[in-house]
Amino acid sequence: MQPPRLLLFLPILLPGMRADPEAEPQVIQYLLTGLFANISTAEVSCVALIGDIPILTLHPANWSIHFYWPWVSQAAAQGDAEKIMSQYKIALRNIVRFVHDTVQQTEQHYPLVVQFRTGCVLYPNTTTQGFLNFGWSGRDLVAFEVDKHRWEARQPSQVAELVSKSLNKERSVRVLLEHLLSIWICQSNFIALKRYGRAALERQEPPVATVFARTPSPEQLLLVCHVTGFYPRPISVAWLRDGQEVPPGPALTSSPILPNADLTYQLRSVLAVAPRDGHSYVCRVRHQSLGSRSLLIPWENRSTAPTISITIVVLLLLATASAGGFWWWKHRKGNEAAWETQEFII
Repeated sequence: MQPPRLLLFLPILLPGMRADPEAEPQVIQYLLTGLFANISTAEVSCVALIGDIPILTLHPANWSIHFYWPWVSQAAAQGDAEKIMSQYKIALRNIVRFVHDTVQQTEQHYPLVVQFRTGCVLYPNTTTQGFLNFGWSGRDLVAFEVDKHRWEARQPSQVAELVSKSLNKERSVRVLLEHLLSIWICQSNFIALKRYGRAALERQEPPVATVFARTPSPEQLLLVCHVTGFYPRPISVAWLRDGQEVPPGPALTSSPILPNADLTYQLRSVLAVAPRDGHSYVCRVRHQSLGSRSLLIPWENRSTAPTISITIVVLLLLATASAGGFWWWKHRKGNEAAWETQEFII
């Protein structure tokens, strides 16, 4: 059985960007999925991402590569593209053959799905970490440990043991992976993509936030801070009570960060409080696009407005009643005086 010439040369095709010392860790990753319906068919697809930005896809029918952006193809053209294109198709064919051989040796059943996730992480201090994980039917199967220079099983199964042993016997595969997941390759990849795709990779969109209230019961008030339209994804949202940050607890919940249709993100932070508790509340948003500033959105407690209106109405009613009573009393006094005078005349 011949082990696969894995798809790990693809990081050479897709360089990346240099790390900003204050930025989040940056990731280039390649997600390959193979659907094996039977012994004679296999459908392989792949998508590559830098951060959350797709940079290429692999057509499942003919294994042709589609670049999402012109700057990605420009970065890819730096290397020996023609040679790499021929190599990656050989690697895909070997992966398909290797999976079919493994199914036969371990008496597995079709259909099945295999997945590869590979790439590298560039941390703010410029250190890097390469990774390669191989999944089988939705579970981690084996992984290549870069520091140990070997494959290791990720589950106690016959398939995992067979795959890890088979791959570890092939020294040329290990040497190739050590090179492709090395610090130099990772850093050079990020530098090249940054050179051609700086505008897209450094795009920043400031958040827009609104605060409103919900009243699920007379005893509870839910303050909602809705933050949307921001990019990149990392963001900090907190509530301030009288100027002090509200600590995590059961009264404070947040939604996951969700994507918008315009390639920005949104989330909601909800704080449960007692109505008319006498405190002031502010939603504070911090994001890379705001620099050192924070977005502060106070909650305007409009619950006092109905109380004031009711008080004014009551006072008006009392004033009207008092005026009416005074008029009635004065009218009555006038009638009594007239009556007394009339009697006196008679």
